[in-house]
Amino acid sequence: MKERLALLCVLLVGLGLIFCPQAMAQQKAPSLDAWKPKFDPSGAKYKAVVSNVSSPALKGVFAGFAFRDAIWEKSGGQIYIDYKPFSILGGEVEVLNQLQMGAIQGMSVSSVASTNLGPRMGIVNLPFLVNSFEKLDKFIESGNLFEHFLMAMDHQGIMGFDITAYGLYGWATTKPVKTLEDAKKVKFRIAEAAVNNLLYKEWGLTAVVMPWPDVPVALKQGVIEGLDHTATVCSITKKFEDAKYFTKIDYAMGLFIWIFNKKWFGSLPEELQKTFTSTLREVCAQSRKESLAQEDEELEKIKKEGIQVFTLPEADMAILKEKGDAVHKKYAEEINKLYPGDKYRPENYLKEVQVYMGYSK
Repeated sequence: MKERLALLCVLLVGLGLIFCPQAMAQQKAPSLDAWKPKFDPSGAKYKAVVSNVSSPALKGVFAGFAFRDAIWEKSGGQIYIDYKPFSILGGEVEVLNQLQMGAIQGMSVSSVASTNLGPRMGIVNLPFLVNSFEKLDKFIESGNLFEHFLMAMDHQGIMGFDITAYGLYGWATTKPVKTLEDAKKVKFRIAEAAVNNLLYKEWGLTAVVMPWPDVPVALKQGVIEGLDHTATVCSITKKFEDAKYFTKIDYAMGLFIWIFNKKWFGSLPEELQKTFTSTLREVCAQSRKESLAQEDEELEKIKKEGIQVFTLPEADMAILKEKGDAVHKKYAEEINKLYPGDKYRPENYLKEVQVYMGYSK
């Protein structure tokens, strides 16, 4: 009898391994029905599959659908952007590899993950450098400095075009963090990114590197107790259901960098390349304005929902800035590295950006 029960248990476990993951995947698979195009894309001469890790409820993510519709119209139906947000194609590091190989054609990659193929892009993650919507606009309007930034993955066969935003970084936590000492008792999830790793080590905080799709379960199970992220993202993706507190740090902007496979872009006729570039930049500029408004709206919303919002004492913020400056120094070599395709070849790119942005620790 015991042997039969044991055999039955083995069979049930086996069936679970076979069927449960598939069922769970089907259950959790997000639907794009609400964002279907109002045109028939089947006649498009050029198609680009474009990935994003997050939800189009974020203005900086929705920009992909706005671009899809705008480029369809401006290209006369020649270019179709098959946009796939919600991590449908996988985590960002995985998708970056797909993009480099040409398996997909584009991606709006978070700035934190972008350093995996373009270390220079880590400049926008450096603490207290490009840490407001106003500073972001200033950086984008900087001419050679911004164009050099967009060239960060050129040697990997990937082109950068522009930036959209998703708010200012802070800490969403399951327990109140009112001081730096409070923060030292929290396990923070951070992105798979070199700059973030360096920063949390300098700050003396416990960091758990984790792909974004793994966060919901980890937060619910207490594997992590805090998120290094923006209030906008945490609100829209329901993270405040588990994390009831948010500490405004505003040390960096949450950014998506719009990148495309260089070979695919080169397959477009020259006129369509111009149309593609100008249209994407128009969409991104509009999206950044909408993201600024969304940031204010979401902060007010979470306060009304009972989420407590804190700021650190000035003395603690001064410590974060001082320790954060060490990350500028430690990552400078990666940011300043030049590659054969670079048109702008500054001796010290980081220093030029720091001076231009008025950075001081």
